[in-house]
Amino acid sequence: MGLFDFIKNELIEVIDWVDNSTDTIIWKFQDKGNNIKNGAKLTVRESQNVVLMNEGEFGDAYLPGLHTLSTNNMPVTTTLKSWKYGFESPFKVDVYYVNTKQFTNLKWGTSGAILFKDSEFGQVRVKSFGNFAITIKDPKHFIKQFAGTNPFVKTSQIEEPLKNIIASRLAEAFAEANISVLNLASNFTELGEKLKPILQLELDTYGIQLEKFFIENVSLPEEVEKILDKKTELNILKGNLNEFNQMQGGIALEKLADNDTAGAMGGMGAGMLLTNMMGQQQNTPNTPQASKTDLLEMLKQLGELKNQGILTEEEFSKKKQEILDKL
Repeated sequence: MGLFDFIKNELIEVIDWVDNSTDTIIWKFQDKGNNIKNGAKLTVRESQNVVLMNEGEFGDAYLPGLHTLSTNNMPVTTTLKSWKYGFESPFKVDVYYVNTKQFTNLKWGTSGAILFKDSEFGQVRVKSFGNFAITIKDPKHFIKQFAGTNPFVKTSQIEEPLKNIIASRLAEAFAEANISVLNLASNFTELGEKLKPILQLELDTYGIQLEKFFIENVSLPEEVEKILDKKTELNILKGNLNEFNQMQGGIALEKLADNDTAGAMGGMGAGMLLTNMMGQQQNTPNTPQASKTDLLEMLKQLGELKNQGILTEEEFSKKKQEILDKL
């Protein structure tokens, strides 16, 4: 083999990438130090983009299709490079393939509690996690931020940085979404849609398009959970007090029958209680009334709700009178 044949064999004539993985975002063509032949064929498949780089500077970019790499039709790259031997010579550039398909089921989550400013509770510490999906919308920006000199970039290499970016903006995004902490758990889908454009502003600088953003869980402090439970009880009281009293009254009567509570309370006291309850049932047919003990317990719960600021003085007085009327 002559010297000319040896040089010819060292030139790259075909550039191609078949992705057999499911998680590779960037792949640098392995030229093994060889120069690219002037007129070489570059294949860019669907869901791929190619960016050329010369001596650390971005050159031409190519969309899906079959392209001929000729110094006559590579204006950006040929401008970057000083061609020592003229435009007919082989040339040296780095070829980066960028996978533009959608990468799904990437995980995000807060490593610790984040401070969320709520209109009702003030500052509340919450934890949250979920998943998201991305595509690469600006290959050059993405290569600059994540590739460097790496020959390839996989989703596992960017998942942690993206998780940190999302977590750092999450508290601000919660506030901008203007959803009360009490409604977080019941509005995951709506909240995810509201947070998506807010987080997108941050990811724009990395050349990433946030395609989907899902919240799977939001953990609230124990004291807030207790207030949520009280809110549920309050909703029962507001929604149908008579129905609630019927349920409590039924439970009280069962306890009297099963546990002989009348004997423990004293014959006369239990008799008066039963007489009072039976008398109320006769005055309002088909409406069993709660026991005195249960009504007093309800008064106590109302007082706690008022002390916690959940009930206003007016609401407390109204519900208090309704219960007192039952005694």
